[in-house]
Amino acid sequence: MDFLQLSQRNIIVMGVANRRSVATAVGAVLHEAGASVLYVFKDEALLEKNRALIGAEAHAITCDVASEEELSALPAKVATVFPRIDGLVHSLAFANYSEGIRPFHDIPRADFLQAMDISCYSLVRICHHLKGLFSADASIVTMSISSTRMASESYGYMGPIKAALDSSVVFLAKSLATQVSPDIRVNAVGARPLKTSASAGIPGYVDAYLYAEKATLRHRALTTAEAANVAAFLLSPRSSGINAQTVITDAGMGCNYFDEHLVHHQID
Repeated sequence: MDFLQLSQRNIIVMGVANRRSVATAVGAVLHEAGASVLYVFKDEALLEKNRALIGAEAHAITCDVASEEELSALPAKVATVFPRIDGLVHSLAFANYSEGIRPFHDIPRADFLQAMDISCYSLVRICHHLKGLFSADASIVTMSISSTRMASESYGYMGPIKAALDSSVVFLAKSLATQVSPDIRVNAVGARPLKTSASAGIPGYVDAYLYAEKATLRHRALTTAEAANVAAFLLSPRSSGINAQTVITDAGMGCNYFDEHLVHHQID
């Protein structure tokens, strides 16, 4: 039974970097649900590195979202594979932590703007360029975080970037519904810390991940597959009533900061 009604729907997945990527997990769920998937990689080197991961027969093209020229060429590339787009997964994020975590007031302008461009503004430009290919009920999903109000030192300035992404989801939902189709939807998956290769490279992230695991109601971390399942639901016509939302996916972490075990550990 095709409960999610994703069979034969054409969905673009952006953000596969390796087997631990959220985008990789989303792609796997979509394949299982019978969707047709087109993977978009930054360049040919990254595509070839992941060719065995996505499958030899998988549709894949390249686009560097930091390049307006390549973004402009994206619709023509997509159209060679998909005549229409029923879904888009934006799982792109980048921050320069080469000098470690710096105080927020000391973030270099170039680093902040680069992170904003790739992690947030790219969603806006991608939607702009692909708007002519979106089906009437297309669903766009981006990957956010469970709280942009928690000033995590280990996450650095990506918190404010994700806050901008959450706000952009709302404004994109409005503009696309007004200018393209009233049934187009834009949502985000607000996941708690996940075990990905990219996040593991952030100074101090592992400790924050382990703490967040203890803070969930079940005392087990959210898995990448669980976040991917929520993304698949948001891409599905079954979620047609959800629009302009960040769907918090944190295994109850957000309500459990005063868990007695965590409190006693600190007091003791």
